[in-house]
Amino acid sequence: MSESKRKSGQFVVPGERLGVIEEFMPGQGTYVEQGTLHSKITGRALMDLLNKKVSVYPLTRQVSVPRTGSTVIGQASDVESKSAMLRIFKVGNRDLSGFFMGVLHISDSSPSYVETMFDVCKAGDIMRAKVVAETNRTLHLSTADKSLGVIYAFCSQCGHILPLKRQKMQCPRCGKIEKRKVAEDYGEGLIEGTE
Repeated sequence: MSESKRKSGQFVVPGERLGVIEEFMPGQGTYVEQGTLHSKITGRALMDLLNKKVSVYPLTRQVSVPRTGSTVIGQASDVESKSAMLRIFKVGNRDLSGFFMGVLHISDSSPSYVETMFDVCKAGDIMRAKVVAETNRTLHLSTADKSLGVIYAFCSQCGHILPLKRQKMQCPRCGKIEKRKVAEDYGEGLIEGTE
């Protein structure tokens, strides 16, 4: 059995020799060094004999980390008059195994003037935000876009989920009326633990 047939589907590690460029073209997860193809990642080698191409597909999933430009979901905490902290638990559609904290300043909370951060969110609210900067290991967030903001709000008096009706939020349990900077898809979809 040839070396390439033996290696197709085999577990490979970074730097492992996969073949030569005279035999195969480099594909995903590979690199060429002095005419020899090597695995760039840990995974399974796929030798495409028809197209004369070798690729390596990862076995481990990539770790999600919030970066500038990422859309994140988190829970508001430490809400003060000019800022709020967000405990980030999702980057895009991927859950995080750990957690990150981000800062939402009042100037980045809405495209229009906001007098106090308490009109944007309250502690416990679930929010979607965008990472606009990373400074000194601090994530700076924005909710100024219409797709960003509170996606689930909880009554600050009794803790019940607040429904949104005609741009008004009134608690069905205690009747308290509250104000938030909501995302355009407020209340759609399910977040674990909100039912």
